[in-house]
Amino acid sequence: RLAKHLGGRKVLNLMISDVPGDETHIIGSGLLSPNPDLQKPLSEAQVIELPNWADQLLNELPAETVQAPAMTDACFNTIDTYVIATIKDAKQAAVTVAQSLGYEVILHQEIIRGDALATGKELAHTLRDSGPALHIWGGETTVRLPENCGIGGRNQHLALAAATVLDGSSDCWLLAAGTDGSDGSTADAGAMVDGKTLSRGSLAGFEAEKALAEANTGAFLAASGDLVRTGPTGTNVMDLVIGLRSL
Repeated sequence: RLAKHLGGRKVLNLMISDVPGDETHIIGSGLLSPNPDLQKPLSEAQVIELPNWADQLLNELPAETVQAPAMTDACFNTIDTYVIATIKDAKQAAVTVAQSLGYEVILHQEIIRGDALATGKELAHTLRDSGPALHIWGGETTVRLPENCGIGGRNQHLALAAATVLDGSSDCWLLAAGTDGSDGSTADAGAMVDGKTLSRGSLAGFEAEKALAEANTGAFLAASGDLVRTGPTGTNVMDLVIGLRSL
């Protein structure tokens, strides 16, 4: 209800998007943007059963707190919203730099999402089976955590999964990193792997498949020397994955 609290004051709302689709009512929880979905009745598939304690809290809230603000509320009329940075901008910046360095670039427009393990292997196959080029992807994946997980993050998970496909290749490298400079439960942004990542980790006593199953990819990649640490970047437009297939 921040928009109503501003009381019709003129507002310039600048947004940096870290969500697929760059929808303003989702970015940063959409504090200054009306949510069109709240004006539609929920389908049966969207209705979820809340635990008793959550139901009780909702019942105790004032009605105006629970109800969605109307799309026609005048409070939004004085708010000008612009999305000023997205994953598309980050990918295009990577394209510009890569081309200035003389690389043949393949820009993948689709947003990567879904399971990090499957996605990492899929991107590695695309990289390995292509001709010489630099591939650029962007998006965010997810990791299914076991009951007792190790250290790592979705980018480290994706990178190690890719390394299992690139194992033995002498002409492929893949970087997966968060644009905010962090990844999962670690201070690392992600990792850059190659055809010798698995052998380097093995020499330190690690097994890639075991590390993936235990979500302990950070420990493996630390041992193989493939972690990437940038420190906080001060922004966040999801993750970048950059793959290079050389001549």
